[in-house]
Amino acid sequence: MNKLLIVCLTIVLSGCMSTDPYTGEQKTSDTAKGAGIGAIAGALVGMAVSSKSDRGKGALIGAAIGGGVGGGIGHRMDKQEAALRAKLEGTGVRVIREGDNIRLVMPGNLTFDVDSYNVRSQFYGTLESVAIILKEFAQTNIRVGGHTDSTGSDSYNQTLSERRANSVGQFLIAQGVMSGRVSTSGYGKRYPSASNDTAAGRQTNRRVELELVSF
Repeated sequence: MNKLLIVCLTIVLSGCMSTDPYTGEQKTSDTAKGAGIGAIAGALVGMAVSSKSDRGKGALIGAAIGGGVGGGIGHRMDKQEAALRAKLEGTGVRVIREGDNIRLVMPGNLTFDVDSYNVRSQFYGTLESVAIILKEFAQTNIRVGGHTDSTGSDSYNQTLSERRANSVGQFLIAQGVMSGRVSTSGYGKRYPSASNDTAAGRQTNRRVELELVSF
């Protein structure tokens, strides 16, 4: 069984090597990782539902189906990531790949004025670019999260983070992103990404993040 799973995984991964555009090095793409996981899961299921004499055949069929499903999701997210990086280059928005999910980190100083939850007009173009990609890749849900630094009361920060997340979510919907794909949440100061002990850290913590989750 172990040898069969190794063969399945090797076949899937061998066709999914890519060149990192930033380092020039060969690497296993997220598509390949998803395909590999899908192949192993499919092989196990195929073996479980097959008779003892047909387990090898069942494993191969299951691996092929599972690898195709996992690789399909990874491939879509690979393409979406590349499109977002191209559109958002130089905007200050960070594009972070996390498995089959993508996270966009939008610094608060770019997105909003101080103590305001209205999206800055200077940031409209950036959000419009994000909306274009989100509409093109419609098989993702968008979770919008607002975050603040530790300055001010908990209740004030919570309300501000909720309103900022909602403003970004409503902007995307106004640009034609289906409302059913968009959810918003405010987290106040609960999840800092840097130390609140410095001005630079507090500025980093004032942010809105978009998590793009494939379905």
